[in-house]
Amino acid sequence: MIICGVKTTHDGGIALIDNGRLVLSIELEKIENRSRYSGIDDLSEIETLLASKGYRPEQVDRWVLDGWHGNAAFQRGESFLDCHHQGQALRLPVAAYNERGLKEDVAERQTFSAKLPIANHQFSYSSYMHVTGHILGTYCASPFARRREDSYVLVWDGGQYPRLYYVHAATKKITNLGHLFFLLGTMYSIIGLYFGPYKKTTAELHQLKAQLADEGFASLYYGGLSIAGKIMSYIAQGEVRKDLLKALPLIYRAELEISNQFEHKFSRAIQRFVAPRGYSDADVLRTFHTYLQEQLIETLGEKVSAFGAENANFCFCGGSALNIKWNSAIRASGIFRDLFVPPFPNDSGSAIGAACAEMWIETDRHHLDWHPYVGPDLAASVPAEDWEERYCSLAGLAQHLVDTQEPVVFLSGCAEIGPRALGNRSILAPATEAGMQQLLNWAKKREAFRPVAPICLEEDASTIFDPGCSDPYMLFDHLVREEWRDRVPAICHLDQTARLQTVNIASEALEVRILLEEYKKLTGIPLLCNTSANLNGSGFFPDVASATRWGRVKYVWNNYTLYSKRETVHAPESPLVKLAANE
Repeated sequence: MIICGVKTTHDGGIALIDNGRLVLSIELEKIENRSRYSGIDDLSEIETLLASKGYRPEQVDRWVLDGWHGNAAFQRGESFLDCHHQGQALRLPVAAYNERGLKEDVAERQTFSAKLPIANHQFSYSSYMHVTGHILGTYCASPFARRREDSYVLVWDGGQYPRLYYVHAATKKITNLGHLFFLLGTMYSIIGLYFGPYKKTTAELHQLKAQLADEGFASLYYGGLSIAGKIMSYIAQGEVRKDLLKALPLIYRAELEISNQFEHKFSRAIQRFVAPRGYSDADVLRTFHTYLQEQLIETLGEKVSAFGAENANFCFCGGSALNIKWNSAIRASGIFRDLFVPPFPNDSGSAIGAACAEMWIETDRHHLDWHPYVGPDLAASVPAEDWEERYCSLAGLAQHLVDTQEPVVFLSGCAEIGPRALGNRSILAPATEAGMQQLLNWAKKREAFRPVAPICLEEDASTIFDPGCSDPYMLFDHLVREEWRDRVPAICHLDQTARLQTVNIASEALEVRILLEEYKKLTGIPLLCNTSANLNGSGFFPDVASATRWGRVKYVWNNYTLYSKRETVHAPESPLVKLAANE
């Protein structure tokens, strides 16, 4: 059976499962340098995306649309997608965003009389709740599904309170264990509107609310889809204030109301509490992060104890699962036997989740056969005019990195799925000089406090990092061991941690694996700096032409060819770039 999952809203894209194997997952932001979080503008694009991997719409046996918010108060009421097909507007009914109560079956398959127009065809389709896609996209991708083991699944995304589910592998039933607490996943971004480098005045907040309401977010206005990750970096500059940490649960209970406005109300109450105390914004955000982390651990433990399935497996998904410190804290808590977070925990994995829901319900399969390198192929292109090219093996590229000590845009194979560059659409650089972090942030037009992640040979990771275990998707933090901090300072964050990605010998990212091996032979260092290769505010570079036109890095490597910019790239002496919050 061939199943195609479709996500038309933000982080739009399609995913195709062919007899249990994920053969493609293409997000629109990774096509033609489109903006981050792009949706599908016109359903006719789906035919083009399928064709890029050699499939035709009529080959698809099942079409599945991701569920979405309703059109009434509190995002309830009828759920539908406002779409276009060949320029003509249409409205497609879909499943709801999430369940209305604990007894509602999140695995319910919904069908409609409406048809999905693709090319010159009209296809029947099914739809599952948005939350169902998170649950089953994550569980089916996990090693637990492969072993047909039960697992808890925590979903915490922008439009939902953190809610815990239990997946019964034998019966394919999902038990809803309820919410942990009443804070939407947008909370981490929203508090960034009140404290830190992205805070706004009251007038600016009203303007933002009006702007996002026009874009369809109504009263659930966000601090920006990309702010949460930046705040996670920024808090390393702060310290935990004990009196604030003690007060936050009291403020939460005093202000609590079930409303899309509660996150703003809570943030304003925190402002009032800290105003006479003179804490830095970094201190407030660090303390708030710690409060949420402690809430997660405490309430997860209570839920597990009450349900009775202890020492079990655990999956985490939704945008909040991109928080590497929470992931690490849950893993270290001892509550669960094993933990899995996919590289697509946010809505970038919703098309995969929709297709997995259909596979789960309509076939006897439990496990999705997948790896993360099934995004778009590199488009054919030629470099910009002021670039020259020469043959360069991976051993030669390793020597080039040693000789020049400069970053290289590394483009290999198919793009990664999800938001993290995992070695196929990366900017790689030696980590031996602290200034490399500043240089990469200047090139990417990123704030000075943003860290740079390491990509490391898996077998050497525990020598350099604690715990240094296998982490192939860059979703946990690791402490850099003291004896290595002076050797690889560019990947050490202010708190001496790093967002590690490990690459094992069986990785599908074969070329970056070989490059790391060759670099280790020359230097004794089994890692490089790794940051995503993209325009600021856009998805990964889709071709060599885009990377060379960008030109803020002097070298681009692809398919055993090294492209070099004839003119020198002049970075300022102190490339500490401060950006506006919306960049």
